[in-house]
Amino acid sequence: MKLILMLGEGMIVSVQLFLLTLLFAIPLGLVVAFGRRSKSYIIRGITGIYISIMRGTPLMLQLVAVFYGPYYIYGGKIDRFAAAIIAFTLNYAAYFAEIYRGGIESIPKGQYEAGEVLGFTRPQVFFKIILPQVVKRILPAISNEVITLVKDTALATVIGVSEMFRVTNNEMSRIASIRPLFVAGGFYYIMNLIVAQLFKFTEKKLNYYR
Repeated sequence: MKLILMLGEGMIVSVQLFLLTLLFAIPLGLVVAFGRRSKSYIIRGITGIYISIMRGTPLMLQLVAVFYGPYYIYGGKIDRFAAAIIAFTLNYAAYFAEIYRGGIESIPKGQYEAGEVLGFTRPQVFFKIILPQVVKRILPAISNEVITLVKDTALATVIGVSEMFRVTNNEMSRIASIRPLFVAGGFYYIMNLIVAQLFKFTEKKLNYYR
């Protein structure tokens, strides 16, 4: 019981990392997706480079860069937890952006034209007609990324964030036992099971878009 309670403290930090990353990355990804579809060559170029860097370099490297970068650039310092949130958000927003873009571009142009013929403005067409269909189409891909995020929170240990994996390693060293590793594995599995069930429930609720 004591072991579970101690790992539970790390679990709380992992859940906070997970939820805050989703809170910031989901809307940021939509903004970046719009940037990728912008008519401006400059905006498309900037967002394209951003996505390329975030997807083309390891998340662990990004964590280290965000945490240690301010010190080497101007002698500043950033909180470990805040650095983890920033790195996770920037990384996952890039992946979400490409998922959003693919979903948006999969909708036939005729639906945009039909909405405008009915008197809707372009924003109304997007949010009332296009977006609900996009959400249904991208849910499986989004669920995969969210499940990956649950496991990726363990990478925050590289910059000293006391999330569950770091606490697990400390406990394994302290009691010279592998038991904490199995308990941590159970925690991650339960988190992912909950996430998977939530997405499954959401997909069923959106079946009327078929």
